[in-house]
Amino acid sequence: MLTERAGFHVRPTTSADGVALRQILNDIIAIGGTTALETPLSIAAFDEYFLTGRDCIACFTAESSEGKAVGFQSLTRNPQLPEDWADIATFTQRTPPMPGAGTALFQKTAAFAREFGLVAINATIRADNYAGIPYYEKMGFRTYKIMPDMPLKNGMHVDRIWKHFDL
Repeated sequence: MLTERAGFHVRPTTSADGVALRQILNDIIAIGGTTALETPLSIAAFDEYFLTGRDCIACFTAESSEGKAVGFQSLTRNPQLPEDWADIATFTQRTPPMPGAGTALFQKTAAFAREFGLVAINATIRADNYAGIPYYEKMGFRTYKIMPDMPLKNGMHVDRIWKHFDL
């Protein structure tokens, strides 16, 4: 089933999407400051992390009206969360930006999560992710925990903000 919003089609991600989506993610990692992932992923690591690993629940791809993948959103299990919760991760193309792709993705992801029987979705966001924090708040996520002063590989420390969305 496709979801359309602001010119984007949202559909389940397949392994054929891996090259394009990995490039979007690795570009975001290279820019820095917006994801907890600090090392670019190989295709195999991307598949394991977002598509085939034992913690994967679902992954959706947003496509432009031309059929080009412009972002993705995943739900995964996290042993630090209740069993009926999932972690969410959202990545959209930065150049050029794709306004509306994240909203289209979240509509599909939230509907799937409800059907799957989840009661809440968790987003763990770096405090220096100045685009991610307002995005998740716009979607209806609310802060419930802050983990202060978490170290990054480069030696910098940054708070991690945990937000939840009740389904």
